[in-house]
Amino acid sequence: MAQNPRTSEADATPTTGRNDGLHRRSFVRSVAAVATAATAFGATGTVAAQDDYEVIEAQNQTITIESGETWENKLVDMTTGQDITISARGSDWTIRNVGFEGANTSNAGSGTFGIADPNGSSTVENVYLGDGSSSGNSAPNGHGETAFWVAPEHAGHIDFQHVNIQGFADNAIYGSAPGTGGGGTIHIDRSFAANCYVSHFRLATEGSKVTNSSVYVDESDYQGRGIWAWAPGTIEVENCQLEMNGQNVAIAAGANGDATTVEVSDSDYDPEAGIQEAAGSNVQLADDVGTDPDAFIPEGTPTSAEEAASGSN
Repeated sequence: MAQNPRTSEADATPTTGRNDGLHRRSFVRSVAAVATAATAFGATGTVAAQDDYEVIEAQNQTITIESGETWENKLVDMTTGQDITISARGSDWTIRNVGFEGANTSNAGSGTFGIADPNGSSTVENVYLGDGSSSGNSAPNGHGETAFWVAPEHAGHIDFQHVNIQGFADNAIYGSAPGTGGGGTIHIDRSFAANCYVSHFRLATEGSKVTNSSVYVDESDYQGRGIWAWAPGTIEVENCQLEMNGQNVAIAAGANGDATTVEVSDSDYDPEAGIQEAAGSNVQLADDVGTDPDAFIPEGTPTSAEEAASGSN
């Protein structure tokens, strides 16, 4: 599965201390530190072998995760300039302790992870995709790289925990497709996404939610929506910080002429970026929702590829 078909709607959007972790002011310093962090490379540019994780070079291959399998402690070397796809389409699988070193510069327009669970409960935890992608929407199929693509046939449940995604050109977690297919649920918890396009967290099905997480957008990279809810919903957002710095839309509800509902509580969003309600959608803000967001990397979420792969965080 080298590529995953997606409906991007990339150009369809007009610009209109609760959490433990790394907050905005220290976040800026952290990004600089991560960018200069040293990882051991050999003379040929291959990441040196470690005892506590396996190093995999991206060579345009597909890795398949079967039902009940745990795929863990992997460092994926993207400095080869080639692509890699990890496909998990069975039930009750786990992806854990995985870090990607280097940006995806393959221009393949693919999804790094293509996942679904037809009838069980699967988990993605402690994954670092913070080095991003560089293809933008110039890829041959008109899409940039996607970090996580949840396929339409997803009918079970997937938990995302402690995931760090930055700088991807076509969605960080693209989880809306099950809204027109299997109807499976997704829970994104204690995760961080920054400077991605088209959106950061994109969901569609009743029971899907984003909790204890942050989105951060500035002018340094891609500037997609914070949270994008598709039909049918309802989508829950709880204890989240959406710091958009006036870019795009903090919470967008509705797409393709279909309405949805978003219920937001105990969160802050950027009022300049604001809220967009399309096709009769409704974003319901609880009394504890504020407009002074302070983006954070949740405690325990990896800030480097090696940290994720080794599980040292």
